[in-house]
Amino acid sequence: MPTDDSGLPAESWRWTEQTWRGHLDAVRAGRRLVPDRWPGGARVAVALSFDSDHETIPLRDGETSPGRLAQGEYGARVGAPRILDLLARHGVPATFFMPAVSALVHPEEARAYTRDGHELAVHGWIHERNMLLDRDDERELTARALDTLDTLTGQRPVGIRTPSWDFSDSTLDIMLELGFAYDSSLMADDEPYEIVADGRPTGLVEIPVDWIRDDAPYFTMDRYGSVRPHSRPRDVLEIWTDEFDAAYRDGGVFQLTLHPHVIGHRSRLVALRELLDHIAAHSGVWYATHAQLADTARAVPAGRTTARSVPEAPEQTP
Repeated sequence: MPTDDSGLPAESWRWTEQTWRGHLDAVRAGRRLVPDRWPGGARVAVALSFDSDHETIPLRDGETSPGRLAQGEYGARVGAPRILDLLARHGVPATFFMPAVSALVHPEEARAYTRDGHELAVHGWIHERNMLLDRDDERELTARALDTLDTLTGQRPVGIRTPSWDFSDSTLDIMLELGFAYDSSLMADDEPYEIVADGRPTGLVEIPVDWIRDDAPYFTMDRYGSVRPHSRPRDVLEIWTDEFDAAYRDGGVFQLTLHPHVIGHRSRLVALRELLDHIAAHSGVWYATHAQLADTARAVPAGRTTARSVPEAPEQTP
């Protein structure tokens, strides 16, 4: 970030055009990667994801009280088994982004994800704030996390979601250097796109997230802070249902980010179950892991300029 003579951040209105354009162009959304039709002729792609953070949130911040750790342990002890059971009953695959420390504390859980046909992907080492790390530390922790999940499950992850849901100046280069096929941390579109760096396509697929489609902003509780749950689960269900319905009309992607220690509670899991029932009532739905979605997106021909032809959505039985 540019600084003034005092070493403090310079006011943005003092930046030259070269400076502010440089910030904009460092990481940018490239071409949208949506095929004419999804696999099997499906109209919409549904990509569910779960960030299995568990105890790593307090550990990252040096909080070691049994009470704080127990909140995370709930995700592994109660939330994750309930989620796996719900997904199995609906026959839906999902992607689990798991910090390596979570996987080391709960190795059978990590193996259960891949054993049940789900995808396991990287979510940092201890849910560190990657935005605050220098390049060497960020690379070392990302590589260590990648190797740890590979060793525990025998399946090397191909995707990553940064713990900060953001990129440092080094993050993109580290992802490319370590050979990741896709990222799911940025928010420049509703649909998958190719990440562009300084005007150059990188080949890295972005599967965008958004706080609207995340359970944590609605339900998180911090006893000593200002964060308080402010939404009824069924109100959140209405938001997510509207998001899916719009994706269905557009022939696009409905992506959702959830946390076992958040959504796994009884009253909140009702909302997820009813959402899955709503989706299942629609024809032409392709349920995909993030890796499968990235593979399909990557196959979209380069330079395609013709508009997608999405047929009118069929009426659904109430």
